[in-house]
Amino acid sequence: MFSLPILPAEGASSETNKFTEAIRRPIEPVGTAFLHHATRTLRNHTWSEFEKIQAEQNVKKVDESNVDPDEALFDDELADETLLEHDPRDWKTADLYAAMGLSKLRYRATEEQIIKAHRRQVIKYHPDKQSQRGHGQQDGFFKIIQKAFEYLTDKNKRLQYDSCDFIADVQPPKKGSQYDFFEAWTPVFESEARFSKKQPVPQLGDANSSKKEVEQFYTFWHRFESWRTFEFLDEDVPDDSSNRDHKRYIERKNKSARDKKKSADNARLVKLVERAMSEDPRIKQFKEEEKKEKERRKWEREAGARAEAEAKAKAEAEAKAKAEAEAAAAAAAKADKKKAKEAAKAAKKKNKRAIRNCAKEQEYFGDADQSAAIDEQIGLIVDSLNDEQLVFVAEKIKANGAESKTVLQAITKELVDSGVLPSSVVPYFA
Repeated sequence: MFSLPILPAEGASSETNKFTEAIRRPIEPVGTAFLHHATRTLRNHTWSEFEKIQAEQNVKKVDESNVDPDEALFDDELADETLLEHDPRDWKTADLYAAMGLSKLRYRATEEQIIKAHRRQVIKYHPDKQSQRGHGQQDGFFKIIQKAFEYLTDKNKRLQYDSCDFIADVQPPKKGSQYDFFEAWTPVFESEARFSKKQPVPQLGDANSSKKEVEQFYTFWHRFESWRTFEFLDEDVPDDSSNRDHKRYIERKNKSARDKKKSADNARLVKLVERAMSEDPRIKQFKEEEKKEKERRKWEREAGARAEAEAKAKAEAEAKAKAEAEAAAAAAAKADKKKAKEAAKAAKKKNKRAIRNCAKEQEYFGDADQSAAIDEQIGLIVDSLNDEQLVFVAEKIKANGAESKTVLQAITKELVDSGVLPSSVVPYFA
């Protein structure tokens, strides 16, 4: 019986007066877990004893089912010997199919095959049997077998486990390696097909598959709806109703983790299908055939205008070549003109420099005291010369440097007489 706490007496805080009067109600435990607990308590059985009894009952059910044996489908030896030492408290990390001797069949195993495999494993690994063989107690592995039987015979629990049975996943061929496309990819898609909500799933086919069949196959996989969940990997929610906040936190955390795993798995499948399409030789063949057919239709459609187009193209090419030749000639002429102009400009500078330096080279005609005035007056003379006069004076000075003063005086007189230069500004040479 469970009773509510007694309310405070009259005169207590007004807040407490809001509660209704306590009512005593009977509460009874229910459920499979309670029935197992009650059975163990009434019969004074331990957990190990109870599990052995349950296993024996399961074996009895197997005997009654009269399943036809198919030994070739089961593992002759334990696929993973480390399971014998596996901690039963950490049973979720164990390979449940291997524990049942079904590592060859895995998700393809039928319920009858699971029952048959469980019987074989119980007979082989029951602690009593192991003791008789002198192998000691192996209760841990036996508990894992029982847990595997519980999960694999329950439809919902088996779906949860198959969803996380990554050992059954078939990996695609390594990129860049040499392989037969159909031989390598067929088992990959067959493995992924087990998660499809829609059945049957189209087959990959072979090199002789029609274009329609190939398109239907990839259309199906682009719209693939997976029932795959990742609940089996959830963190166990504590069975403690007194701490509901923590329980809700664990549930939210599990849901978030499942959503992330689901998104990642969907993205993985999309990439896998896209890669298969890019490597499918039939897709490449279809595209090549479409390209050739399109080119053929285009060629036929443009046959009438082809001659005209060729003539037009030829005329345009000739006009373009002529324009390019004219442009090249114009550019060359412009470049030559520019070079001539630059050469004339350089020659002019050289001539001016020769005239300006002639006084210094002749030691200012024996009158060094007037060097500054001489340089200034020569500069005025040079600036007053036209191009022809500049060339004439420069050549005269270069031909006979000793007569530089005489040459300068002669040209100065000419400039003064013509009114270009007043004699007052060049008294030394006037």
